[in-house]
Amino acid sequence: MSAKRVLFGSLLAILALAALAQPAVAQSTSAELINELDNKLLFVAVPVTLVTQFFLLYAVLKFRNNDDPKPTKENRRLELTWTVATAVILLFVGAASYGVMANEAVTYSGDEVAPDENDVLIEAEAYQWGWNMYYPEHDLEVGADEIVVPEGQDVYFRVYSDDVIHGFHVPELGLKTDAFPDQTSVVMTETNEQGTYQGYCSEYCGLAHSQMYFSIEVVSQEEYDQWLDEQLEDE
Repeated sequence: MSAKRVLFGSLLAILALAALAQPAVAQSTSAELINELDNKLLFVAVPVTLVTQFFLLYAVLKFRNNDDPKPTKENRRLELTWTVATAVILLFVGAASYGVMANEAVTYSGDEVAPDENDVLIEAEAYQWGWNMYYPEHDLEVGADEIVVPEGQDVYFRVYSDDVIHGFHVPELGLKTDAFPDQTSVVMTETNEQGTYQGYCSEYCGLAHSQMYFSIEVVSQEEYDQWLDEQLEDE
C-alpha cells in the first residue's frame, strides 16, 4: 500500500505543479499554438503514464513470489473499459492536434502570400553554406543577420534551396520548414514580442552546416518603416 500512496501522491503533485505553472510568453502565434498543444498533451500523458506505472508496479509487487502462476481469465468489463479509454484519449489527441496542424500559422498551404498591406514577405534562399535573404516587394537584398520584421504583423517566409536539402528553423518563433531544390515552401506567423531571434539550418547539409545561422529582429511598425526607408535609400 505504501507504493500506492507514493504514486498517488506523485500524481497529485505533478498535476498541481502543471496547473500552477505559468507558460512562457509566446513570441509568435505559431509558437503559442504549438506550446498550447504541448501543454494539452502533457496533461493527458502524465496521468496515463503514472496510472500505467502504478498497475505495473502493483503487479510486480503482488505476484513477485508467485511460484504457481495461473492463466488470466477473460474480463469483458476490463477490456471494454481500456478500449473505450484508449479511444477517448486518441480522439482527444487527434482533435487537438488537427486544430493546430490545420492552422496556417503552423502549416501554411495557401497560394496567396502577404495579402494585406502591412504584411511582410521574405524570400530565404539556402545554399552551401549560408542564406540569401530578399524582400521581393521592395527589390531589397539583406544579409543573413539583417532581417527585420514588424511586431504584430503577418510575416511570410518563402523558402527554397540553391543546391541540396536544407532546413529553415527559428525555434522561438515556432517556424520550421525544409528547403528543397527546385521547390518552394512557405511558412508564416504573426510576431507578438520585440526582440532578436536566432534561426539556423536544421538539416545536415555538408561540411560547414554548423555555420548556417541567421537572425530575425522584431521591431515596432515605426522602426520597421524607418529601417526599410534607410535600406531603400542606400540601394
